[in-house]
Amino acid sequence: MASLSIRNVRKVYPNGTEVLKGIDMDIDDGQFLILVGGSGCGKSTLLNTIAGLEKPSEGEIRIGGRRVNEVPPKARDIAMVFQSYALYPTMTVRENISFGLGLRKMPRPEIDKAVKRVADILQISHLLDRKPGMLSGGQRQRVAMGRAIARDPELFLFDEPLSNLDAKLRVDMRAEIKLMHRRLGSTIVYVTHDQIEAMTLGDRIAVLKEGVVQQFGTPQQIYDAPVNLFVAGFIGSPSMNFLRGRLLPLGTGSAFGLRRDDGTTMPLPLAGTAGNRRLTSWHGKEVILGIRPEHVTDAAFGSRSGLQIGNQPTNVEGLVELTEPTGPDILAVTRFNGARVTCRVHPRAVPMPGKRLMLAFDLANALLFDPATEQRLAY
Repeated sequence: MASLSIRNVRKVYPNGTEVLKGIDMDIDDGQFLILVGGSGCGKSTLLNTIAGLEKPSEGEIRIGGRRVNEVPPKARDIAMVFQSYALYPTMTVRENISFGLGLRKMPRPEIDKAVKRVADILQISHLLDRKPGMLSGGQRQRVAMGRAIARDPELFLFDEPLSNLDAKLRVDMRAEIKLMHRRLGSTIVYVTHDQIEAMTLGDRIAVLKEGVVQQFGTPQQIYDAPVNLFVAGFIGSPSMNFLRGRLLPLGTGSAFGLRRDDGTTMPLPLAGTAGNRRLTSWHGKEVILGIRPEHVTDAAFGSRSGLQIGNQPTNVEGLVELTEPTGPDILAVTRFNGARVTCRVHPRAVPMPGKRLMLAFDLANALLFDPATEQRLAY
């Protein structure tokens, strides 16, 4: 396995379209990197550039410390797994897995040993004599992974490998890929548009937008401390709630001024702001408050859970627009003066749509953003 280093990588096509705009990141040997972002953000182009299928216009790529900009794909010691499986339909599973090894002129006993090892890892030993047409989508994806593993490359590249599977199979295959990574200790770069895959699989996540890495860090870092509105809204399911209001002075600290339906403003006290001079300059100015659905719940349940800051109440009444039962709790979409807020509430607490519900905000987990730059305010 090998480390991966990407330095100031740019990709500009002949028509002038700049797809990658100075990408910088490093992952260590054995780490699992997720490239995540919406369609057209440049994640697949970056993966193809690492593979050698695209040539960077500027910058440098190193695999295991070796510069590979001028190295052809077949000499980079990488293996790719695609969403289309790309299996040979007339070959058995055994033949598909061993095909690349045969091209390398590997002795037959070594090929058989490699196929057995891969089949054991992916639990497909009973499928070795079947052809792809006899397999389910999940089984085909395991075979595609097996073909990559058999090569024992320095670096694995996955290009949205689960996007063709149904919901249950995606969950199952996520677990298989994570187990495979744990068993092999392999270095993996994995492209997805699914932020749940990103959060559950990666050691490191790079969130891309329009060819720029918005944030690079661990899943928890990106979830708890997103650097801007895009990352905050993209990572997390359901998405983070955003409310506009003014930042107000409150004692020695600050409060978020929530506009209520009757036109009045309710100050929501922000934890950890007492004596914080960084926020003083923002008093009276418009800010965006971000809070995740799990930090907004029904007031009755919230009071039992301690969702209260000092003696300042955090309860706010909202109008329930719709509810989505999930089993252990209910996602309720509520409205405050034109703004929608998704919250997690106790199944026995939520009223019917059209009714009002008293909610508790856990403001210890709230974030503030600059409406102009969309960057998170550090405090």
